[in-house]
Amino acid sequence: MFFGPCKLRSVDGQRRILRVGLTGGIASGKTTVARLFAALGVPIIDTDALSREVTAPGTPLLRRIAERFGAEFIGADGSLDRRALRRVVFADPEARADLEALTHPAIFEAMERRSAAAGGPYQILVMPLLVEKDHAPLVDRVLVVDCAEELQIRRLQARDGSTLDEARAILAAQASRAVRLAAADEVITNDGDLHSLRAQVEQHHSRYRQLATQAPT
Repeated sequence: MFFGPCKLRSVDGQRRILRVGLTGGIASGKTTVARLFAALGVPIIDTDALSREVTAPGTPLLRRIAERFGAEFIGADGSLDRRALRRVVFADPEARADLEALTHPAIFEAMERRSAAAGGPYQILVMPLLVEKDHAPLVDRVLVVDCAEELQIRRLQARDGSTLDEARAILAAQASRAVRLAAADEVITNDGDLHSLRAQVEQHHSRYRQLATQAPT
């Protein structure tokens, strides 16, 4: 795997912690890859997890979502029915834009707070929409988890019970595989077994630790 040059962002001449944006299409294996990095002691900041925090039952943001989309998307326990809402927003670009306008500011504010507190030689920021929303300037490296679209669809159907049409609609709403790979600094291929995946993660971990020692230029 080729690793290109890396220039860490700095503030007042002080080197900042290397931030690696981990992204990939839905059901590509981002969560598994993040867990493998975490097992190596790498701080993980997951925007999906932060999304659940900022829309937890009783939060002002959840009330705003209910006002925009309807109370039927709030379960009996007061939590957001994410699967039902996802079906709506992936079928309606305007609805998806409205949801992102509501949630993204809170998610990224929480991400920056968590990153500032996490420490470590480098951090993994799990950002599913990094390419779609042009969030690459927020990180120093872009690491893409890649697999064939047919495999994504099978995994999505097995994981979420999505129909074939629903799975295809979700993939169509995301950046294409080619666009995502073009944005990558590094790629992890997730079409084999866990042993192969772990070996790739360990290779990248070693290299990111080396890159993290670089002084700003």
